[in-house]
Amino acid sequence: MTNPLLSFDDLPAFDQIRPEHIEPALEQLLTQANQALESVTAPAFEAKWDNMARVLDVATEQLSRAWGAVSHLNSVADSPELRAAFNTALPKVTEFYTRLGADERLYAKYKAIDANTLTPEQRQAHKNALRNFVLGGAELQGAARERFAAIQELQAAASQKFSENALDATDAFAYYATLDELNGVPHDILQAAQSAAQADGKEGYKLTLKMPCYLPIMQFAKSSALREKLYRAYVTRASNQADEASQKFDNSELIKELLALRLEEAQLLGYANFATLSVVPKMAESPDKVIHFLRDLATRAKPFAEQDLADMRSFATEQLGLTDPQAWDWPYVSEKLKEVRYAFNEQEVKQYFPLPKVLAGLFQIVETLFEVQIREDHAPVWHEDVRFYRIERAATDGAASTLVGQFYLDPTARNGKRGGAWMDDVRARWLRPDTHTLQTPVAHLVCNFAASVAGRPALLTHDDVTTLFHEFGHGLHHLLTQVNERDVSGISGVEWDAVELPSQFMENFCWEWEVLKNMTSHVDTDEPLPRALFDKMLAAKNFQSGMQTLRQIEFSLFDMLLHSAHDPAQDIMPLLQQVRDEVAVLQPPSWSRTAHTFSHIFAGGYAAGYYSYKWAEVLSADAYAAFEETMGAEGQPSLDTGRRYRQAILEAGGSRPAIESFKAFRGREPLLDALLRHQGMVQTR
Repeated sequence: MTNPLLSFDDLPAFDQIRPEHIEPALEQLLTQANQALESVTAPAFEAKWDNMARVLDVATEQLSRAWGAVSHLNSVADSPELRAAFNTALPKVTEFYTRLGADERLYAKYKAIDANTLTPEQRQAHKNALRNFVLGGAELQGAARERFAAIQELQAAASQKFSENALDATDAFAYYATLDELNGVPHDILQAAQSAAQADGKEGYKLTLKMPCYLPIMQFAKSSALREKLYRAYVTRASNQADEASQKFDNSELIKELLALRLEEAQLLGYANFATLSVVPKMAESPDKVIHFLRDLATRAKPFAEQDLADMRSFATEQLGLTDPQAWDWPYVSEKLKEVRYAFNEQEVKQYFPLPKVLAGLFQIVETLFEVQIREDHAPVWHEDVRFYRIERAATDGAASTLVGQFYLDPTARNGKRGGAWMDDVRARWLRPDTHTLQTPVAHLVCNFAASVAGRPALLTHDDVTTLFHEFGHGLHHLLTQVNERDVSGISGVEWDAVELPSQFMENFCWEWEVLKNMTSHVDTDEPLPRALFDKMLAAKNFQSGMQTLRQIEFSLFDMLLHSAHDPAQDIMPLLQQVRDEVAVLQPPSWSRTAHTFSHIFAGGYAAGYYSYKWAEVLSADAYAAFEETMGAEGQPSLDTGRRYRQAILEAGGSRPAIESFKAFRGREPLLDALLRHQGMVQTR
């Protein structure tokens, strides 16, 4: 039988890939990649970009596509068999890429390439490659080189185990509640919980730590005891503070191991700490500049956050009889205060956002603004909830439309699927050097929304809608690129602290009436969202934005200090407390261990980089301000501004520094003003 992981003519055969395919496929692809490496590093092989790409890049691209499919399935359809096969292959794949990035012979070939013979796109990719060789250990010798390679394998294994523990600790929890305990919980959440209990052959209502269940319980359940039970389970996941049965998932030692390995890696490369190493390929010039940025923003946000907390405390005392609210009470207090202040609640809004209608509205704004068409298509998928789409551009001369890119959408939460939301690539746009044909890009868009219940479509909160737009922004960055060089097309080669610009940019459209009204339809009546309800939502847009900003700064500052000023052998909790004392206005219980599931920095590529969300938010808010400045009289976004944004930001991908793309669009350096204005953190006289 043909191994589906060895077929590259079309899309991955996700419905056919089995754990037993992984080892033989990767063995073959690793052998081919190693042979290609030996070929291009031979003394007689001419150091020319196209020659090397035709041999080495083709082989490594096939390896990365196969490994990408395996890694994706590991994230969205985990099983014991798949996990075992993945973990068996992980060290071999890590070893190859580490060796590739540190190969002295290959580094010498790249240095020998005459940059004057390259296109502008190739010159940027070449510049990045030379930098990455240095960061990949290519200039290390002897024992230092061997230790560097060992560190990469140890980090890969520890990060994977961290991710597995976070997933398993989340999936392991279940509480079967009675109806009496669930007073105040919305009907659709009750339905889903009852169905989940019945699927387990149990009475009552199954509550889990998956966000579509956990968050509504914390917001709406009147029982403080129930909220405490879920809160304690949630914030102690994967830690030594969890219940005894779950302590096998404790990530404490893995955190110490990862921090020690990162520090050692940085020092081997001549850097004082991992944070200094991390910012080398980013926009930020130094950890100190990032820390100053974060502290400056915290100073601006703190007065607003303190007012947010004061409002909640007085409301809790006067309206709810809670004179000493605990950590598990605050989400409930917050939701009740919002309901009173703005006369609506999230569950009321949710009824107007069935997933199919939201998608139709999202596609409409994208099609209009970026001059493309989105059509549902067919492809092999890994779960029945997954949908597949193609993006096309109409030909101007009346000829057939051309394919721009394709994407998978996996919207629903389930066991065996990693939490959160993300975009990753299946393949990149590339003018292939082997066939001289243009390969179009393909992406995964993954979310964790509530599933449909009792034949009704899945309903999204407005936060869910914003998340969907966010991930779609990443997708557009990858899919609409017009760059033909693989290593700088789409999101490839984009600085990590700029990669969130297109995603956060798209979130703004979720607050535009002319956009939002086209994606709403009440699940029972088909009525669109009333303008009066939207106006209440808009009034509440910046509700507690001060506290939310400080929360992001807390994560970001903790991450940066953890990787620049912390002894890896020491417990991380004192540092986290130090950061909270500096920036937070609300302190969690001493037994909270949220860092133990902080997968972004311990398993997701954001180590010493979580600040990127806030950094890029400055860029995205300022970019969106260009649309506000050119908005039509009826609130319609300017098509000309959309075209300029698409060409300057999305189509350029990583082919030039992000600041150049931003200035090409805005005509100037970014300003902080738009972010503060968008979040309502502007002092009024």
